[in-house]
Amino acid sequence: MRWEGRRQSDNIEDRRGMRISRGGLVGGGIGTIAIALLVMFLGGDPTAVLQGVGEGQVQTTQEPYVESEREGEWRQQTAVVLAETEDAWNRVIAELGGQYREPTLVFFSEAVQSACGYAESAVGPFYCPGDEKLYIDLRFYQQLEAQLGAKGDFPRAYVVSHEVGHHVQNLMGISNRVHETQQRVGQVEANQLSVRLELQADCFAGIWAHDANQASNFLEPGDIEEGLGAASAIGDDTLQRSAGQAVVPDAFTHGSSEQRIRWFTTGFHTGSLEACDTFKAADL
Repeated sequence: MRWEGRRQSDNIEDRRGMRISRGGLVGGGIGTIAIALLVMFLGGDPTAVLQGVGEGQVQTTQEPYVESEREGEWRQQTAVVLAETEDAWNRVIAELGGQYREPTLVFFSEAVQSACGYAESAVGPFYCPGDEKLYIDLRFYQQLEAQLGAKGDFPRAYVVSHEVGHHVQNLMGISNRVHETQQRVGQVEANQLSVRLELQADCFAGIWAHDANQASNFLEPGDIEEGLGAASAIGDDTLQRSAGQAVVPDAFTHGSSEQRIRWFTTGFHTGSLEACDTFKAADL
């Protein structure tokens, strides 16, 4: 990505020196965090997992935070990508006659308190619709490279733009409608709705890449291939195989590797919200 020297977003909170702990964990522990990790590693909404975790008192302390040189580069890249999503979605929403409300991105380390609950770094990046904020521990990017093999700078942009995609869904009322419907149906159908929601966020990430590249020549050769590699690495089928499990489509909540690649590509090639309507698609 051609990110050096570009505008960095002002919609950022840096909480990396804030230490948060919660006493008297209720219903939490390793099992719950492992479930949250799976949900958040794929870019989901943490609310359902994190509600009720850690009902004890929250304790907060402030300590000096010194970032590494690599983390400083990740911070700047992330701030530039967020700014690019702001520019893109302001344009897209304005063309529809609306006004885009920009989200805030929160950098944190170890743990954070959001409107969706208390979360540890293990849950990975997430978007909380309750406060319209994205939460990222920058050290997740190291895991992205080491554990998923998603090398290069564009996979980091893909993560941010996917979470912003969830914000767009929230603004459009899509997320709320899906969550309300999920409360009235069985688990398999609820999972299918979740897959459509996540694939649409992938498609919205593709719209961002399309718009940013047309408007400011943001992408470099190989960037899209890096993004598709990241999308493939976090497909439900790939993660199930990596965990030594059988592939069970009814348990998918985010889509297969092929589906995630297809919908990101759809958004990138068309730049169209209508083309990203996964809820009307007969074939995902």
